[in-house]
Amino acid sequence: MSVLGARIRAAEVAKRQQAEASTRRNLLGSGDRSDRNRTYNFPQGRVTDHRINLTLYRLDETMEGKLDMLIEPIVQEYQADQLAALSEQE
Repeated sequence: MSVLGARIRAAEVAKRQQAEASTRRNLLGSGDRSDRNRTYNFPQGRVTDHRINLTLYRLDETMEGKLDMLIEPIVQEYQADQLAALSEQE
């Protein structure tokens, strides 16, 4: 009887580990160039955030650490997505 219990626990652990690995792979992405978040184009002085299709011609300010102009639109997009998901649930 203890052998059967051990096999069941091992199967449950393996299933849980497989689910965690799958979630981790989905969160990390593939590492391809298509998974990029931002592009910094120094000759044009341009920074593009590919997650929200935002392009700014203020690369110098971005490199100086003035990131509010990038962070605020990302937060707004995230909040809009959360509201849309909430309204779909209702």
